[in-house]
Amino acid sequence: MCGLSGEIRFDGRQPDLAAVERMTDRLAPRGPDGRGVWSQGPVALGHRRLKIIDLSESGAQPMADPHARIVGVFNGCVYNYRELRDELTSLGHRFFSDSDTEVVLKAYQEWGTACVERLYGMFAFVVVEQDTGRVVLARDRLGIKPLYLAEAPGRLRFASSLPALLAAGGVDTSLDPVGLHQYFSWHATVAAPHTVLNGVRKLPPATVRVIEADGTHEDHCYWQPAYTRRPEYAALSAEDWTDAVLQALRTAVRRRMVADVPVGVLLSGGLDSSLIVALLADEGQSDLATFSVGFDSEGGEEGDEFHYSDLVARHFGTDHHQLLVPSDRVSQALDGAVLAMSEPMISHDVVAFHLLSEQVAKEVKVVQSGQGADEVFAGYHWYPAMAGVPRERAAEAYIDTYFDRRHGDLARILEPGVLPGKDLSGDFVRAHMAAPGAETALDADLRLDTHVMMIDDPVKRVDNMTMDWGLEARVPFLDHELVELAAACPPELKLADGGKGILKAAGRKVLPRDVVDRPKGYFPVPAIKHMAGPVLHRVREALTAPEAVSRGLFRQDHVAEMLAEPNAHRTKRGANALWQVALLEIWLQTHGIR
Repeated sequence: MCGLSGEIRFDGRQPDLAAVERMTDRLAPRGPDGRGVWSQGPVALGHRRLKIIDLSESGAQPMADPHARIVGVFNGCVYNYRELRDELTSLGHRFFSDSDTEVVLKAYQEWGTACVERLYGMFAFVVVEQDTGRVVLARDRLGIKPLYLAEAPGRLRFASSLPALLAAGGVDTSLDPVGLHQYFSWHATVAAPHTVLNGVRKLPPATVRVIEADGTHEDHCYWQPAYTRRPEYAALSAEDWTDAVLQALRTAVRRRMVADVPVGVLLSGGLDSSLIVALLADEGQSDLATFSVGFDSEGGEEGDEFHYSDLVARHFGTDHHQLLVPSDRVSQALDGAVLAMSEPMISHDVVAFHLLSEQVAKEVKVVQSGQGADEVFAGYHWYPAMAGVPRERAAEAYIDTYFDRRHGDLARILEPGVLPGKDLSGDFVRAHMAAPGAETALDADLRLDTHVMMIDDPVKRVDNMTMDWGLEARVPFLDHELVELAAACPPELKLADGGKGILKAAGRKVLPRDVVDRPKGYFPVPAIKHMAGPVLHRVREALTAPEAVSRGLFRQDHVAEMLAEPNAHRTKRGANALWQVALLEIWLQTHGIR
């Protein structure tokens, strides 16, 4: 819910209010219901509001607490804000609104930076202490809500999207070699704090940054599950674990119904989103709005899973909406989706989510979505292979299984001057796998996927595509208590039944068997996966444009080779290599980066 922006000066000058205004205006799709700007001394804040909780103007932002002399901007939702409000009231605090934003400000006043440990939800916020000049930035445990940063001499700017920072101007848009290395190694994922641009960074998830008036700062990571077996769970049987997971998911889904507007569900027909619908039905939700999207078949591949989403919708009596998108609409929608991307994303379902969000936003402002279940409960095909790997070989096994290409293969794509001399992505994985905790190789894999890869791929994708239409997506599988439980769960229970075994066992208690025991599905967009027609034309146009050639990023002989056979070149993980190259160039051109 919303978008935030701002600037802090450390050189004695006043903030550039025009730049903050431009950032705020660029965030308008994230918050179409209200706009505000505040400035005092060296700090200016901007905000765009999507009204979800407390629909009155009392919830407007930037929000000031004159008694505590603090001002803040907030993006997201604190699901336990009512409980925290009651606790804070008992401690003597008085409230002028019914918003979760005010709860965050009072929580900061009461508990300081430790307040984040009491917040259950998804959030990014900035709090300014007017008397000390201290500014505090924070991001939720699983990075569901973004926070981008751009430093320059004497100042720091921040915003909920990278394009908003570009709108402010003064950003170093040269390409970051670390970000490029990760992009081509990890299926377009770039881990915090990096992006593909040298001048833009991301506040890492589960991080509080305290910035003093002189510009010095300190970061604190406040949450990281251990991925080890916990003594308190030692006596649990498989059935006990199933019940515990189902109860934790039930709690997560219930929490995400907190809103002063209706909440729907993005229903793919797969296990994850179907479980959300089933548990909401158990909670007594009637006339629940559900939404599915499908595409024309192409290249012999089906483009929808309506059979399963219809089955679930009929079983639970939802108010179901189907969106069937013809192939030519995909190509027309591509540039709009790229414009909404804070960072380049190659997954086929980006365009699908953007198109679906456009339609869903006409019906509701909030939806629950099944993102994250595959990482949290070991649903992907590469996890079983990791189970038999010795812990000390976890890093190399991960590189062999997960990477799109190894370091040495990058030389075939990138010009020599662009390619870093070191295996930056491999070194990142080796360091992560060597960190304390994570009993087994699979535990280490799940820790990396859940706390790095997922955050900067599917989680970011859902936030960017939904919020571009003023639609808030909530992800119950990323409830931090559910993630902690899953991290402690014995790996064999997660790997059972071909993956997500424990989740399937939970599903059989509340879902039709046909939904649980079906083959695993994906979100197919055949018009992109099987590159042809208008999409291929757009790819060719981007890669042969003068700015692409003058950029000197890609080896032109390799680009020509891929364009000659657009569906013949695949990465180790099966991605279309031409699409990966082209999408980066399309993103750079779309955002005016030369």
